[in-house]
Amino acid sequence: MTEPSNSSSGGPVRRVAFLGLGVMGYPMAGHLAKAGLDVTVYNRTHAKADQWVAEHGGQTARTPREAASKADLVLACVGNDDDLRSITLGDDGAFAGMTPGAAFVDHTTASANVARELAQFAEAHGLAFVDAPVSGGQAGAQNGKLTIMCGGATEVFERVHTTLDHYATAVTLIGPAGAGQLAKMVNQICIAGLVQGLSEAVNFGQLSGLDMPLVLDVIGKGAAASWQMDNRGKTMIDGKFDYGFAVDWMRKDLGFCLDEAKRNGASLPVTALVDQFYGDVQALGGNRYDTSSLIWRLRKLKS
Repeated sequence: MTEPSNSSSGGPVRRVAFLGLGVMGYPMAGHLAKAGLDVTVYNRTHAKADQWVAEHGGQTARTPREAASKADLVLACVGNDDDLRSITLGDDGAFAGMTPGAAFVDHTTASANVARELAQFAEAHGLAFVDAPVSGGQAGAQNGKLTIMCGGATEVFERVHTTLDHYATAVTLIGPAGAGQLAKMVNQICIAGLVQGLSEAVNFGQLSGLDMPLVLDVIGKGAAASWQMDNRGKTMIDGKFDYGFAVDWMRKDLGFCLDEAKRNGASLPVTALVDQFYGDVQALGGNRYDTSSLIWRLRKLKS
């Protein structure tokens, strides 16, 4: 695999910084190390960074600025808009340590507004910024099979995208800054409706006395087929909800969708309703259950 050009010097990317070692970032950074890149990691909880280095090699940094100062390319995957600002801005932020002309690629699912804000800040300081949220969940990160939706300048995307290939099967430039986040919102809107529909269908079938694993096998070969059915249908039947993408995170994402809809005038009645249903799951104590726990809500309501 051919490495991309360095965002600042035009040479090959050899040294990268990865900021944020959660359930997604930890394995994503690991794929970069396995590809032979020199990886410096930063995590707010330093013990997690030390653990990563013990497993993968490389080195840790105590601040985002320190990590970025050693890197040809800086990547990040953190929790939300505020987390993203905290690792990029200020005296200890990554932007303060980056080489002029270098690029920052953000894999956080955040708002389109913060992506545009940071892209403008980066440009004003001689840096580049690409918003690059991912889809594929924890399993996709672990297996290196993520889908990445990017927003930014074409020339910057061309410099960085083959580095992202180390943990993705599809890396696509959608449009200018913020477009990656908007595409991720489209993704989450689709998922919200699909999971609620699948929950209702599985619950209906079970209450009707059907052999639901068999039913899903049959309808999964037809027009009702989906990734959610293939990967979550049978775990929903079994009442198992510990597969990575938590309800708390989904509500954060749907909040971005609903806020953006207020701005652009889109109507999202199903998304708004499913967001309320996830609120019910939280109220019932299922904050850390995965998104397929919408069926758990239905069962709890019946009981």
